[in-house]
Amino acid sequence: VKLWLLEDIPNFDVGGYVVGDDITEAHIFFKSNGVFSGKPYAQAVFDLLGVNVEWHFQEGVEIDCNGSKVLLGTVTGKCCDVLRAERTVLNILSRASGVATQSRKASNIAKEVGWNGVVAGTRKTTPGFRQIEKYSLIVGGCAPHRYDLSQMVMLKDNHIWKTGSITKAVQLAREAAGFAMKIEVECQNQAEALEAGESGADIVMLDNFSSNGLQEIVNTIKGRYPNLLIEISGGINDSNMREYMIPGVDIISRGSLTHG
Repeated sequence: VKLWLLEDIPNFDVGGYVVGDDITEAHIFFKSNGVFSGKPYAQAVFDLLGVNVEWHFQEGVEIDCNGSKVLLGTVTGKCCDVLRAERTVLNILSRASGVATQSRKASNIAKEVGWNGVVAGTRKTTPGFRQIEKYSLIVGGCAPHRYDLSQMVMLKDNHIWKTGSITKAVQLAREAAGFAMKIEVECQNQAEALEAGESGADIVMLDNFSSNGLQEIVNTIKGRYPNLLIEISGGINDSNMREYMIPGVDIISRGSLTHG
């Protein structure tokens, strides 16, 4: 939070000097339908600047603006500090609520279908803002996936090309990661997924697979490696996600969820 404020106020705040330190009241409005997220991060900004805020909604609720705007919070404090908090807080709430709203839509689709798998985000997040975006995925009902490169190992096509094979890449990864960390392998076809399973991978990601014929591929993989988790990713959106929510698929990951 200090870094965010330092980015916005690196030196003297002339505008803050102009308005002074009289106590004032301001209002935060929700102007479009969506899921409210980002509250603890916005609260931290207000706390650091000594500004008080009364929230009128619990985080995670879906707010229906009904064509108008809805009062989300009432802010009181020194005028200069309220205005210093304004842009950073609005950036946080807008971004977080956008991600949570996308996440809720995807989560609701899974519930409507009755699918028992997990809808997750990816590492395609805004630099410096990942924690908030991952947090907002959870608020909306989806899973955050791995938070960084130090968590679960994901061997993508570039790793495999460099090492020469999936088998070799998994072997090297297991030597470094040990038994405590899962290894996932990005696969372009069924043969690669079977090689990954044979090599001891914990998860295979079927990348950019068509939904046509997918059930047969999934059945083949699960038939040979029943404990291998199958993740589907690439080109999946709200419109076609139902086609991938089939038996045997454990995870659907979507980078678009953190586009907000």
